[in-house]
Formats: sequence, C-alpha cells, structure tokens
Amino acid sequence: MAIEHKTRTQLVAEAIRAKILSGEIKGGEPLRQAALATELNVSRIPVREALLQLEAEGLVNFEAHKGATATQLSASQIDEIFDLRALLEAELLSYSINDLTHQDLIDAELILIELEDAMDAGDSHLETGDLNSKFHGKLYSRACRPQTQELVNMYSKNSERYVRMHILLAGGLTTAPEEHRILLELCRNKETRKACDFLKKHILGAKNDIKKLLIKLEDEQRK
Repeated sequence: MAIEHKTRTQLVAEAIRAKILSGEIKGGEPLRQAALATELNVSRIPVREALLQLEAEGLVNFEAHKGATATQLSASQIDEIFDLRALLEAELLSYSINDLTHQDLIDAELILIELEDAMDAGDSHLETGDLNSKFHGKLYSRACRPQTQELVNMYSKNSERYVRMHILLAGGLTTAPEEHRILLELCRNKETRKACDFLKKHILGAKNDIKKLLIKLEDEQRK
C-alpha cells in the first residue's frame, strides 16, 4: 500500500508541477485541494502531500488564511541569481579542479551516468535536479572554500524551480548531457581556465533559455 500511495502522490505532484511551469496555473493563483482532487480523480491526501513536495521545490507557497498558491516565476529575477551562480561556481571549480582525485572523477562519472539515465527516462521528479546538484558538487568538492560553498548552496536553492523549468520545458534534456560531458572531460584534463569558462557558459546558457520561455509565458498571460 505504501508504494502505491507514494506513486499516486508523485503523479499528482507531476501533474500540478507541469501546470505551474507551463503557465496553465498562474503565479499567485490559489491551489484548491478539493478542486484538484476532483480534477485528478484522487483523494485530498495525495494532493496535500504533492503540494508540500512542490513547496519544497519553490513552486508553491502556503500562507495563513489563504492556503496554497502558485509562486511567481519571473524573468526579471533570473539575471542576478544565475549571474551570481556563474561567478561563484566558477570560483569554486577553479580552487577544486587541480585537487580532484581519480576517485572523485570516477564518482562524478557515475553520477553523470545516473543523471543521463534519469533524463533519458523523461524524469520530471526531483531526481534530475538532485543528481545535477550532486554532479556539480562533486566537481567543487576539493575547493575548501566553505563561505563560497554556502553562497552557492543558497543560490542553487533559489534557482531550483528555474532549473526544473529548464529541464522540463526549455531544452535542458537535450543540451545538458553533452555539456556535462564536456565539463567533466575538461576537469579530467585539469584545464582550469577552459573548464571555468565553459561552466559559466553552461550556467548562463540555461539562464537565457529559461528567460526566453518565461518572457513568452508572460506575454501569453497578458493577452
């Protein structure tokens, strides 16, 4: 029963997530549990659990006396978050790359294989985002820059919902695997400058893809 119930919750979360990221459910719009349960032909329990999962992803807010609402996804928020990520993550990589061990690179390769398998399966749950973070984290793991790492963790959390949009709707499933492979090879060869420049390009490219999609969705909502 537990496995079946968990699967139902995940399917409900996937359906609601897709509606939010596609703009079908607009930012600030209330998420009525009873209406969603009826629409998705489930009880309120998996809907409630799915909304809590989406809150953890930054896609849903719970407010006193208002209940659950969809969070605002704004193109204007993207630039600063992703620009800072590009600078800080390249900084971490520059301090880490020369001290990455053979085992670190093997571990990164194994994470990348797992991530590629999840993407090939069209994964739309948290797994792809978690594996993406683990892959990048492994490459930064020898930096010994705890303050910078703390900032990277904060901005990564702030950008999770946008990264998910990139994976699901803005071409990330197509471009990310090849770019990760290139980055890993540059790290393996200890090409610090090229690796850091490519990492910045990787992050800023995702930013531009997401901005285009958000601007398109915002234009459609104004019509």
